[in-house]
Amino acid sequence: YAEPRGRYDYADLETTAKKDGSGYVLNGHKAVVIGAPWASHLIVTARTSGERRDRAGVSVFVVDKSAPGIVTRDYETFDGRRASEVYFEKVAIPADALIGEEGAGLPLIELVTDEAIAALCAEACGAMKVAHAMTVEYSRQRKQFGVAIGSFQVLQHRMVDMYTAYEQSVSLTYLATLRLDAPDAERKRAVSAAKVGVGQAARLIGQDAVQIHGGNGVTDEYAIGHYFKRLTIFDSEFGNVDHHMKRHIALA
Repeated sequence: YAEPRGRYDYADLETTAKKDGSGYVLNGHKAVVIGAPWASHLIVTARTSGERRDRAGVSVFVVDKSAPGIVTRDYETFDGRRASEVYFEKVAIPADALIGEEGAGLPLIELVTDEAIAALCAEACGAMKVAHAMTVEYSRQRKQFGVAIGSFQVLQHRMVDMYTAYEQSVSLTYLATLRLDAPDAERKRAVSAAKVGVGQAARLIGQDAVQIHGGNGVTDEYAIGHYFKRLTIFDSEFGNVDHHMKRHIALA
């Protein structure tokens, strides 16, 4: 769904699907498509009618990645995953590639991405739990001035703050998951609240974990650096803290 100029607005589409006989012709560019290097098919949002940012006129298609006219540029992301830039140039797709009703795909995309956000929040909670546990264990082993750094009260306070942020994130994630079947406004509020809270906690825990590990925290040899990268990228997926704060306020 993501496009270079679309930011987090799912209706801001430059990719188009024009009627051509019984099917459609797809043109456009999708950015940072996670998992695309291994995918056999792509689920693509495209505008079938209306203006660029109109909520109406957005359609969803399932497209065979091997179809003529599709070009991908694969690369590794900052957190070690694989993604692609996907380009569509005069890609012919059949009518049965359409998912749902033509021009009415935006509510479906919003629902699916909210479900994806809840899943990402759960993943982030797991990463935060591990990062905190690794940091506590490291603080018991690493010595400075002849004693374990975990005995320093300032670091103890920081690790308690990390644990508190993790527990709050778990509660927000549970609430968001329980609200996925609620009416749209209620679901969106709960999901945005979780994305904000978990995003803030992920930043706090990731950065504190690296700082308590010191220089070791940014080396590839220590796992904590990889957790830090994943927690950092979490904020930018499906809308960052600022975006979801604004969405939550608008729905309040």
